[in-house]
Amino acid sequence: MALHFLTEEASAAVGEDLVLSGAEAHHAIVRRVREGEGVTVGDGAGTWLAGTVAVVKPKEVVVRVTSVAFQPSPRPRLVLAQALAKGDRDELAVQAATEIGVDEILPWQAARSVSRWSDDKAAKGVARWQAIAREASKQAHRAWVPSIATPKSTAEIAARPGMLLVLEPAASARLSQVELPTEGDIVVIVGPEGGVASEELAELERAGASCVRLGDTVLRTSTAGPAALALTSARLGRW
Repeated sequence: MALHFLTEEASAAVGEDLVLSGAEAHHAIVRRVREGEGVTVGDGAGTWLAGTVAVVKPKEVVVRVTSVAFQPSPRPRLVLAQALAKGDRDELAVQAATEIGVDEILPWQAARSVSRWSDDKAAKGVARWQAIAREASKQAHRAWVPSIATPKSTAEIAARPGMLLVLEPAASARLSQVELPTEGDIVVIVGPEGGVASEELAELERAGASCVRLGDTVLRTSTAGPAALALTSARLGRW
């Protein structure tokens, strides 16, 4: 499969040249692209260009555009509210969710989150998640890069519009059997290693959230969200 690159400058017409520089040019050089090789380029917001590498220089790669398209954002939108987790488990969730097709990710400072994001750490954490989502989008050849929100409290998650689905192993309803909307947002809420606290569950349920389970097993916080998104994507016809 052709290499995919992301740049905010992806705005060339058929027959024109698009210049990749900076990190994208470096990526191309590392991957040893050759003149005449087919590649794709996107802006992460729906624009999709296909082209042929015309020139390869140490700090610059020129792509001659052969086709231009725009891919609308899927509806309904899939949103992951991912609780901050210890180690790199939340980052693994961000990577996998992006590859699967999530449209937005909300870092959630849950009551039982071992990891805590202070003001300075929050900015670094969001930037880190954005970088992970960008690279995973390139790997998955996505036309849309998911947005990463600022850290959210439980009250802010509860106030989100759309269908709120809390992954809870003890829930009686299965995600595979819940009727899904065709518009708006579907927000999948995943707790940290210790699970969602009872007071948080109550707050979310008062806001209209439904508790659902995936099956009879308990998944890690790093895999629960991506698994739920995969199931939901299949039911929505994305897959």
